[in-house]
Amino acid sequence: MVSRVQLSPEIQLAQRLAGNEQVTRDRAVRKLRKYIVARTQRAAGGFTHDELLKVWKGLFYCMWMQDKPLLQEELGKTISQLIHAFQTTEAQHLFLQTFWQTMSREWTGIDRLRLDKFYMLMRMVLKESLTALKMRGWEERQTEQVLELLTTEILLPDSQAPNGVKSHFIEIFLEELAKVGASELTADQNLKFIEPFCRIAAQTKDSLVLHNINRGIFETIVEQAPLAIEDLMNEMEEEEEEEEEEEEEEGEMSEDDGQEQGVASKKPPEGSCGAHPGLGEEQGEDDEDSTGAVLQFDYEAVANKLFEMASHQSTPSQNRKRLYKVIRKLQDLAEGLFPEEDVPEEAYRGLQEGRKGRKAKKRLPKSQPQNETGRNEQEDPRADPSSRLERKRRRQGLGADPTAPLEQPGGHGRRGACKRRRQPQAGARTKVPGCQEPDVKKKWTRKSKK
Repeated sequence: MVSRVQLSPEIQLAQRLAGNEQVTRDRAVRKLRKYIVARTQRAAGGFTHDELLKVWKGLFYCMWMQDKPLLQEELGKTISQLIHAFQTTEAQHLFLQTFWQTMSREWTGIDRLRLDKFYMLMRMVLKESLTALKMRGWEERQTEQVLELLTTEILLPDSQAPNGVKSHFIEIFLEELAKVGASELTADQNLKFIEPFCRIAAQTKDSLVLHNINRGIFETIVEQAPLAIEDLMNEMEEEEEEEEEEEEEEGEMSEDDGQEQGVASKKPPEGSCGAHPGLGEEQGEDDEDSTGAVLQFDYEAVANKLFEMASHQSTPSQNRKRLYKVIRKLQDLAEGLFPEEDVPEEAYRGLQEGRKGRKAKKRLPKSQPQNETGRNEQEDPRADPSSRLERKRRRQGLGADPTAPLEQPGGHGRRGACKRRRQPQAGARTKVPGCQEPDVKKKWTRKSKK
């Protein structure tokens, strides 16, 4: 008998994750989570790079087989939260690295009907990877490792990531970072998060990557500047109010009990119209949800960092021009000036081409309006000789019979004048030369006497 080859646990899980039945896939996801926790808890445990690639192959087709948007969203959350099941940071980074490698490898085979759910999966995995950094207190060393991993696997020209993965990653990076750490990250920390994008924008020779970074990172920072300044002012006002409340409490503690009661009696009772602290808190939360989280940046520091990288001799001239425009806007923001909206490049090109075309065209004579030309033709009798002959015939009493022969121009006594021929009457016989006409008896009519 042939011995049956026993497959590794990773391959068995991948086969079940890609099964046809949803119940089988859900069970496989739960078993995978338990397997990850049990294996990474051991000191000698852990996954290899090839093993995690097999696991992600199964997870990819598990998402592929899932229908219905709500179930897809739930499955995406479950898959992205598997990163928290790993007990070590090295295993988490390897899990994140193999995910982006899997997406780059399988991207060209995704049809347009399944594209949205994989966009959503990338967004969720990025958010959970940033959440893992937040849970560890935004340690500088781990932050640098994650940024280096993302830059190597997605942004660098040597990476195998297609344009769709690069564009979507650049588009969602600041948005997901703001959702996770807008309330905790400082301006210096945010500058470290966008530093890889500054470096790639100064070095890349791909115009699409440069455009996406310029639009998704730098212009987003400029557009969100008013909201960021407003949030900063609100935070400063809240801190001042807290300090004033603390000072008032200290002053009240030093006063007598009678004075404290008098002050308390002046306060409105609970449940009255003047005191609704719960409503204020709920309204503040609604305002935060409606405006969204905004990251704080030191615009002068960002401008200096961009200028440092764009001023290198190895920077292409096209990249330098684009970055210098961004630097001017950031410098204006640092001085408190909000730049006006620029004319889009396509509209500017169309305007320039239109001006060149107008200069190249020759000036054409101005044509008279149609009603004026018609009036001139009616007033000028020399414009049409036939109209002049008709008027002359009317004066002679001939009428305007179209069958009557027209008199040629040139009056009597002039050279070239033609005599008008008589038309034969109806029933008249024409004379033929060489033929004798028969005699016709003339009828004599009796004339009436007057």
